Amino acid sequence: MRVADADLLIAIDDTDDRVSRGTGWLAQRLIEELAAQGLGECGGATRHQLLRDPRIPYTSHNSSACLAWFRAPGVTAADVAAVAGPFLAERSAPGSDPGLAVAERRTVPELVAFGRAAKTEVLEIDAARELARAHGVHLSGHGGTEGGVLGALAAVGLHLSGSDGFFLWMPGLRDLPAALPLSALRKALPIDEVDGGPADGDVIDLGDWVRPIWRDGRAVLLLEQTAEGWRVAPRYVVHAH
Repeated sequence: MRVADADLLIAIDDTDDRVSRGTGWLAQRLIEELAAQGLGECGGATRHQLLRDPRIPYTSHNSSACLAWFRAPGVTAADVAAVAGPFLAERSAPGSDPGLAVAERRTVPELVAFGRAAKTEVLEIDAARELARAHGVHLSGHGGTEGGVLGALAAVGLHLSGSDGFFLWMPGLRDLPAALPLSALRKALPIDEVDGGPADGDVIDLGDWVRPIWRDGRAVLLLEQTAEGWRVAPRYVVHAH
């Protein structure tokens, strides 16, 4: 199951406060809820860093999340939104401004441009809503100022760009041991490639934090070689993506 083959993108933003567990954690709970409702399964969830600016209200990082979703037969974007919207309204942190975007997976240059702009510019909610309407994207707010619609739509665009962010979740990611041979790691995670050049029999030190990046429409695990052998790239390297 390749992330790039998912047929629906579900993005959320601004669901947390300074004492809650964050948008990434809530994205994982949303994955569980959508699957429990029989709406399909998730191939992976990417995290996207947006502009940090005093004019933008955010808690700690101003990041949003996008789920690459494989729909069950007969399931529509509206079916997903009908579950995800109330879920956000109920589960988002008090005082937050949650937003939801649900889009068919297709290349839309205007959405990609919006996502990239959200990394460098302060954008307007009305512009986001107009863009969503023009391209058939479900965009809705579920509390507060509904400002999260900006980050949600941006996350769709950035995921569609194919080269932004890293995976905060994918099947098997949270169940990895501390080390695995590369051949076993490829079976444990739905990654498309590894960076660095290890052989299949080389043992990879996985530590306690493994996050493939989203690059060129592929899930790529960044590795580095040390005197002790191969290990996953440290957090600051991954966060730079």
